[in-house]
Amino acid sequence: MEAAQLPDTGTGRDEGVLRYYRLAKRAEWQVRELPWGEIPPIPEARGSAEKQARRRDIWRSVIMQQLQADTFACEMASQLLNAAPHFEAKLYYSTMVQDESRHTEAWLKLAAETGGEGERDPYLDELAEMFLDLDTLEEKVFLMQVFFERLIIPRFRMIAAASRGTVLEDLCNRLTIDDGIHHRAGVAYERLLLEDANKKQKNQLVKVANRMLPIFVQHALWRPKARAFLGALMQKRDVEMLKQDLEEGIRLAGSLGIDLSDLELPAFDV
Repeated sequence: MEAAQLPDTGTGRDEGVLRYYRLAKRAEWQVRELPWGEIPPIPEARGSAEKQARRRDIWRSVIMQQLQADTFACEMASQLLNAAPHFEAKLYYSTMVQDESRHTEAWLKLAAETGGEGERDPYLDELAEMFLDLDTLEEKVFLMQVFFERLIIPRFRMIAAASRGTVLEDLCNRLTIDDGIHHRAGVAYERLLLEDANKKQKNQLVKVANRMLPIFVQHALWRPKARAFLGALMQKRDVEMLKQDLEEGIRLAGSLGIDLSDLELPAFDV
């Protein structure tokens, strides 16, 4: 059934989510469409063999972190698909499951072309465990799509800008679009879910955010051994960028009618 021919399910309250389903279908792409073999998978380093190996390890660590994130996102998208009671939301989450699976496939292929998987981010594993164990759909959508997806989109733009003329750049540009749709769909769906939420349910979102934010900060500032020296050089910039992202996320949460007076912002050591 084409998106334009979907049946009218009644109230029209889910129209915002349905719009993102249609956007996701138009933006759909296949891993085989990436320019494999036509351009380098990652930026090519010059200099000694040692320098080239070191640069390859840096890019391999970047790819590994994204592979780890999208493997977790596959599980989370499946949970959202199974938990959503609304027809339009289920349609949307069916596309999100496909997106995250496609992203994981692309990262796996890119990792294979650059020397295999690298060091895992322990804080990302901690976030994944927390998100997957959340009790309610409202909590899962809030943390995964409203906050997490919004906060990682700028990272894709940074990676793309640093990897011009590569498969990695092409992939990150595609993921910027996909995750932008995921984030906006989550905001639309969370708004719908919170229409009937009571104060206690909304306060619970702040409680889980307070658990998540310190771990997310550790994840955002963590660097594997291959990039440890870069992390030290760029820490001030990374902290400032993270502060801006968190402020934007807080403004967005406030627009959903959530009382954020009890939100505890993490401390930053620069």
